[in-house]
Parts: sequence; structure tokens; C-alpha cells
Amino acid sequence: MKIVKKHEFGKVRGWEFGWSPVGRPLMTVICYRVGTALIDTALSRMRPVVLRMVEDEGIKTVLLTHCHEDHSGNAAAIKAAFGIPVYGGKLTAEKLARPFRIFPYQRLIWGAADPLEVNILPDVWEESGFRFVPIDTPGHSKGHISYLVPEEGWLFPGDLYLSSRIKYFRADENIRQQIDSLRKALTLDFDALFCAHHPKPVNGKEFIRKNCSISRIYTGKRRSWRQRGWTPERS
Repeated sequence: MKIVKKHEFGKVRGWEFGWSPVGRPLMTVICYRVGTALIDTALSRMRPVVLRMVEDEGIKTVLLTHCHEDHSGNAAAIKAAFGIPVYGGKLTAEKLARPFRIFPYQRLIWGAADPLEVNILPDVWEESGFRFVPIDTPGHSKGHISYLVPEEGWLFPGDLYLSSRIKYFRADENIRQQIDSLRKALTLDFDALFCAHHPKPVNGKEFIRKNCSISRIYTGKRRSWRQRGWTPERS
């Protein structure tokens, strides 16, 4: 089953994509069009639809939040098809410079991200009259970046914020870094939280605050488990 939805948030447009071999996708991902910039590129399983969207929207620049295949899955194809430059952080560029191993379920549900040359972001990026400020927010992945548009009060946090109820963490996540990054986000001036899975166009900072609290609780539980000789997997 394929999912394609368009979400309108005033000056921001979100494109939601999902794919599943059987039944409804367990998770979808949203990439955002701001002017002629596209933040993230969705999963390669939806490549033909994504490429058509990029052409129809007149995209001229791609900004990546991180390297995970549901965010970077079409970056190489977009660059090859339209000559569009792709920008990201230094660690994201290093990761995407060559093929990297992913779990079988990731390959099945999202597909792999093809390698490409990613341009390193400057301190500030301006596109279509919008000013994007990259903010280092590691934890969900190494080199994860969020984009603040200060004049509009927007934050594009990639997967820094996933949901107000965290059901699981990836094996490669650093939870302590994630909490530090959430705390950093709380110091930023924004209201709209345009995350990749559950956008919050108003009161976004409150959702970050809740997420930070839940993450701290989970970290405390892990510490308690270790003191008892347990692991989260055994609990």
C-alpha cells in the first residue's frame, strides 16, 4: 500500500509518504517544501512519486536533517535527475558518501539510500526569502541537524521530535545526546514544530518539553535496570 498526502501549513507545504508490502504502512514520513527548498526527501520506495513532486513544486535546493534512509532515500535520485544541490551536516555528508549497511526491515520498508556527494551547510542558508539556521541536534543520529527559520517562528527538527509518546528507540540512538538536543531546542524561539512524523503547527515547544521529560524518565529507568543487573531488553 502507498500513501501520498499533501498538508498545507500556510507558507509551508508538507508531503507525506508511506509504503508497505502488505496493508497500511506502520510509519509515514513528511518532507517539507518551503519556497523552493525541500527539507528531506522521503523513502526510496516512493521514488517515482517523490521525483514528480520535486518537479511540480519547482524545488531548487534540498536540505537534509540526517542520513536515515526514510529522510535521505531520494536525495541522490533528485540530484541526478534535476541537478539540484543537496546540503547537510558534515557527518551526514560523510555517511552518505558511500553505501552503508542497514537492517533487513529498513531495506524492506523504506529501501536504501544511494550514495551521493552532499554539500556542507554554511552557518546560515537563505532560499526564496527564507533564512534557515542549522542547529546541531545529535542523538537520534550522529550529525543530526534541525533547521530554525527565526523570522517565521518555525523549527524543522527532523527526527529530534517523533511523538509525545515514545514507544521505542533505535539501537544506534544516543539517548543522553537526544535529551541534550531537546533541551537546546527549548532555548530556541519558535512556535511551529514541523517534524517528520507528527507536525505541531502551534505550541510546538510544549511538545518538545513533554518529549524531553519522557526521555529523561526512560533514561532513569535504564539506569535503575543496570543497577539491578537488568537490560531494557530483559525488562
